[in-house]
Amino acid sequence: MTRSLDEWLQWQERLHPQAIDLGLDRVRAVAARLGLPDAQPVTLTIAGTNGKGSSAHLAALIYREAGYRVGLYTSPHLLRYNERVRIDGQVADDAALCRAFEAIEAQRGDIRLTYFEFGTLAALWLFREAAVDVQVLEVGLGGRLDAVNLVNADAALITSIGIDHTDWLGPNRDSIAREKAGIFRPERPAIVAEPEPPPALTEVASACGARLQRLGVDFGFEPRPAGFDWWSAQGRLSELPSPGLSGLAQLRNAAGVLAAVEALQRRCAVPEDRLRRALPQLRLPGRCERRGRFLLDVAHNEQAAQVLAEALRQPGLPGPRVLVLGMLADKPHAAFLAALAGGFDSLVLVGLPRPRGLDAATLAERIGRQDGVRCCDNMPAALTAARELAGDDGSIIVSGSFLTVAAAAPLIHDAGSC
Repeated sequence: MTRSLDEWLQWQERLHPQAIDLGLDRVRAVAARLGLPDAQPVTLTIAGTNGKGSSAHLAALIYREAGYRVGLYTSPHLLRYNERVRIDGQVADDAALCRAFEAIEAQRGDIRLTYFEFGTLAALWLFREAAVDVQVLEVGLGGRLDAVNLVNADAALITSIGIDHTDWLGPNRDSIAREKAGIFRPERPAIVAEPEPPPALTEVASACGARLQRLGVDFGFEPRPAGFDWWSAQGRLSELPSPGLSGLAQLRNAAGVLAAVEALQRRCAVPEDRLRRALPQLRLPGRCERRGRFLLDVAHNEQAAQVLAEALRQPGLPGPRVLVLGMLADKPHAAFLAALAGGFDSLVLVGLPRPRGLDAATLAERIGRQDGVRCCDNMPAALTAARELAGDDGSIIVSGSFLTVAAAAPLIHDAGSC
């Protein structure tokens, strides 16, 4: 029976009893049946609590500018599943994804795969079909046991280490770092763009024989009025243009990507002028994205909230400022809001779908703020309330989850309406 993409995705969600089932045995077995491990293109694998998505998009953009055929796999998607798989900057169409899923199903046998494992195998299958020169793979959760890690990366990049997904990755930065460092490989570059890496990163790199390169030690960056300088043991690139995404965190992400590109230079040479052309082109929906008086950001943990707070301290977002916030149940709600203190004037809470999301009233209890807070059941009502509070001249910030931004984005049509 021929399935549509939506039918495939709904079926995948029901196939495995758990949404997350970390481990590589099942996905490796199916990958072997598909012949996927036999000949992988040059692979950059990226993990991190925050920044891995924008880093993956920048790396793919750089290699495309240098003339390579590039496969990019990221997650989660914002509006359409197809966004997860891109070849030369173009999202995979429904037919291609369905073709990949059919190939996987033909080889799966009685092995139960999760939704994410199906997607990972589909991306690798399509990249092989397209004969890409380079593939950039974003880890979904952690690293060591993530499906993406079935590929032996030619270079691994860790963007940041923060507290998130503690049920799966452990209770502290050291345990989380150990899981993320599972993408390191012997004798291959292991790039760490986290400015304060936990000891576990160094320990894992040493134990497996990876070639560790650390921000501030082996490479680094210096902000400039019109961009930034980047340096490594190989030399210095001066007055590079800023990435299209603003903020100090994006300079740090770019520094890590440039270190990874340099580490792979012998395999995939990238001229300096192509780097310079690629950097300012970076655009990514939902990452401090401005739409007129709206700012959309998918921040959903405390570390990401701190990055958003930095963006809110910059000029250009007039008051009064209204924060529209919706969050999943397993996030640090009070700490997230505390990190944004002073960045907004009014708060509108919006419910997200269960079982993962919180309704607005429960979110108000979790953050310990109920007086003066508007609680709305859905995004249309939340944006209506936000417009009333912001008036004609104010700004509206939408954040807290990919789901929050995904609900708002289609309702924001132009510079000032919703």
